[in-house]
Amino acid sequence: MTGPPAPVRRASRPLHGLLVSGFVSVTGTAMSEVAIPWYVLDTTGSTARTGVVAFAETAPYVLLQALSGPLVDRVGARRAYLVGNTLAAGGLAVIPVLGLAGALGLGRLAVLVALAGAARGVSDCAATVLLPVAAERGRFPLARAVALSAGATRTAVIVGSSLAGVLLAATDALRVVAVTAAAFAAAAVLAAVCLPGQRQPVPRAGDRLSPHRYRSELAEGLRFLRADRLLLGILVLIAVTNLLDQAFSAVLLPAWVKSALDSPQALGLITGTIGAGAVLGSAASVWLAPRLPRLAAFRFGFLLAGAPRFLMLAVATSLAPVLTVSLVAGAMSGLVNPLIGALQYERIPPHLHARVLGAVKASAWAGIPVGGLLAGVLADAIGLRGAILATGAVLLAATLVPFVMPSWRSMDGTTPAEPSPGEDMPAGRRNHVP
Repeated sequence: MTGPPAPVRRASRPLHGLLVSGFVSVTGTAMSEVAIPWYVLDTTGSTARTGVVAFAETAPYVLLQALSGPLVDRVGARRAYLVGNTLAAGGLAVIPVLGLAGALGLGRLAVLVALAGAARGVSDCAATVLLPVAAERGRFPLARAVALSAGATRTAVIVGSSLAGVLLAATDALRVVAVTAAAFAAAAVLAAVCLPGQRQPVPRAGDRLSPHRYRSELAEGLRFLRADRLLLGILVLIAVTNLLDQAFSAVLLPAWVKSALDSPQALGLITGTIGAGAVLGSAASVWLAPRLPRLAAFRFGFLLAGAPRFLMLAVATSLAPVLTVSLVAGAMSGLVNPLIGALQYERIPPHLHARVLGAVKASAWAGIPVGGLLAGVLADAIGLRGAILATGAVLLAATLVPFVMPSWRSMDGTTPAEPSPGEDMPAGRRNHVP
């Protein structure tokens, strides 16, 4: 049996390269999300300081997601993706060097993770632009490309979290961070090899990215987002749930594992189990995405992916029930996320992808920097179990909103994207609806 003809293989190479590069990058991110909180907890014993470090990493990430859209449009998505991953690798590589030299204080650690977070914000904004372009070149349905990307991401979480747990048992957190830096560097190399160079348009007179024009292009993306009630409603809900998820993953879960089990392997196993469930959900979404009723899937997926994890953590005294609930929650999350991604690409014009999708992700992540701080403060004030119950109850209330708000019913009848009022969409840039 012969494989696909060479032109088809060449056409699909950008999509495959982007998926593999993203997989390697997220593997490194997942490892750092286990190793860095564990390092802070192990060296300081403070949940509040763990929250400070989590804030230092996520705040620049969110800010650059929101602000880098016009810049990505100018320099090109491929170049922005390469530079972002390279800078993230450099920032993280300094952490073990300073740590092994005995010169890594909390302030320096916060600065370095902030640099890495900012660089990832730029590269992730660029990746949202590269995915539909790579799918179109490979003649691959967009909904399935989004599901494959989500599946690769979730698989990387499993690999990275599990590998971090194994390495933490064999060595120390600083060496795990060094492996994370190498992963970001490898992601940049893979992208450089597999993603074709993009010819940038020749700037016209007056088309320089002046401060005024930069603000104008940012505002254009925000106006489009504000005018789409469905996307805006989804965004607000995701912002709330992301804040609480960050409280869970960055502080509450590591603190529970430290106090109940005192095992870094258990922390990696729980995080990896959530990722394993998400891979199963994403794999199902590759085939079910065009057929599922989106509103029902979104409602029940968000409900089951959220509060049960918190409530189980509040009552569990052993690992097994936590792993069971984590698997189900991950599967629901993996099923829902590709549906949301495809919906966004359908409703947003391609020439606005960098600006709108950057604003979407930044807004959805806006509460994440606060999540770790909030969890640390709550845990210190009312105890770990009280903090878990309080954040879980808020998350449950938030995920019930789509069941009662009438505006969500339009999700099953997606409207194709249109240009902003008074603006013509460039020829050949009509929105692709899978």
